[in-house]
Amino acid sequence: MAPSPAGIPPPPPPAAPALVTVGEVMSNRLVTVGMDDTLGVVQMLFRAHQFHHLLVLEGRTLVGVISDRDLLKALSPALGTPNETARDRATLNRHAHQIMTRHPVTVPRDRGIEAAARRMLEAKVSSLPVVATEDDDVLVGIVTWKDLLKALLPPAPA
Repeated sequence: MAPSPAGIPPPPPPAAPALVTVGEVMSNRLVTVGMDDTLGVVQMLFRAHQFHHLLVLEGRTLVGVISDRDLLKALSPALGTPNETARDRATLNRHAHQIMTRHPVTVPRDRGIEAAARRMLEAKVSSLPVVATEDDDVLVGIVTWKDLLKALLPPAPA
């Protein structure tokens, strides 16, 4: 860069913004179910916690994800209506492993949020389970599209 007319060198270019990582924006409030938990349990957890994704574990290993949409597709639409039958109620006895998405796409907590957003778009998912590192399956959190959007957008004016 050329010096300014007064002989004062121009200011340095602005520093690149610090990398915001998934670990900084994820939720570490994990609610999980086991593979053999019933859809009645899954439904109760969705209602109690008011979120949209449940992680399915076998022991301590992540084996799947259930979205609230997965649950809605699996349950009878007649549940809770005057037309409900025993067959409709029986859908609540199905198991988590019957409706979960297997081999969920994950992201390590030290990954940048832009890379996580790209991974979500490529995998066509709205959340990613967060693992400690790329090489292990230790579950440490979950990040959703809303978490990423909040982190990427500047604060709203007051």
